[in-house]
Amino acid sequence: MRTVRATAAAVTAVIGAGAAAVAAGRLASDAALRAPAGRPLPTEPRLTVHGTAAGRVTLTRPLAALRPGRYGLSGDGVHAVVGPVLAGASDTADTVVRRLESVTRGALEPGNRVRLTPGLHIGDPGTALGLDHADVPVAGELGPLPAWFVPGPRDTWVITVHGLGAGREHTLNVMGFLHRLGFPVLAPAYRGDRGAPRSPDGLNHLGETEWRDLDAAIRHAVDNGARQVVLHGWSTGATMALRAGARSGLRERVAGFVLDSPVLSWEATLRALAAARHTPGALLPLAVRAAQGRTGLYGDRRTDAVRLDRVGVPALVFHGPGDTVAPWSLSRRLAAAQPNTVTLRTVPDAPHGAMWNADPAAYEESLRRFLTPFM
Repeated sequence: MRTVRATAAAVTAVIGAGAAAVAAGRLASDAALRAPAGRPLPTEPRLTVHGTAAGRVTLTRPLAALRPGRYGLSGDGVHAVVGPVLAGASDTADTVVRRLESVTRGALEPGNRVRLTPGLHIGDPGTALGLDHADVPVAGELGPLPAWFVPGPRDTWVITVHGLGAGREHTLNVMGFLHRLGFPVLAPAYRGDRGAPRSPDGLNHLGETEWRDLDAAIRHAVDNGARQVVLHGWSTGATMALRAGARSGLRERVAGFVLDSPVLSWEATLRALAAARHTPGALLPLAVRAAQGRTGLYGDRRTDAVRLDRVGVPALVFHGPGDTVAPWSLSRRLAAAQPNTVTLRTVPDAPHGAMWNADPAAYEESLRRFLTPFM
């Protein structure tokens, strides 16, 4: 009887440990699968506002606060736009002073907890940029998808697709520039975004199912006069673009890709986001398995998966070694494997999804040269 009890206790302990591991893996996978649209990623540190003055804001001084370029500064009820670090302006070794360009929502006050984000603008193309635009519904498979359409004279449309930690407002960073070049621009929301249908399981599939909403946007563009489209995606929006280019029934209308911080390995990105939530390293493989079980995501090494490293039309990739969410090494490999179609623009000192922010002028010049054949 003692042996039976001991065996039962051991089995119960093993089952309990297994259940705890499954639960831990599931919780860790939430860092990516339940990442809210428009909320900064956990890889970005929180900063404290120490003070403001005319044209300047003083922040705590982690390395992230020293990045070059222009960023949104976002916190609860507040949004501002900051420019470069002001050389020699710091009061202490623990703070940094950046140029304060504008406060677009709320009040920026000492004690505010904020994060640097790629999104400079809030609102829509009209309120943020003064652009004439239409709010149009795109017929997605789960229901209508809200989209902004900014008209232009050309018959090549640019479809812009945001990624992790962002919403449609992120696409406003380049919309004014694209409009000046004469391209019609369509910026759709997709499943899980504000105003769009939820995915059936309520989870983010990191582009694996969301690409179908981009496919619907391509069809909308073609049905409304686009001869061809260029897909400009950030993060998992870039993943969606590549998926659509491989799977869409209208893939022959896809003339080019602009890929900013592309997620080329969902496993690596999920691990990075889980680790940023302080998940112990031993649990990261469980997070990957949990994500596969919950979403049906392909493993990156499965031979029957749609390959993201085969690009048949011109592609411009913006990426850099400062991205801790999507490995830069995979973009380098992509460009090295296909030098005739893929051009990599390496951007130093820029976090995930913020390659434009680090040097807007250089980004837009590279984009102009890439888009010139489509004019």
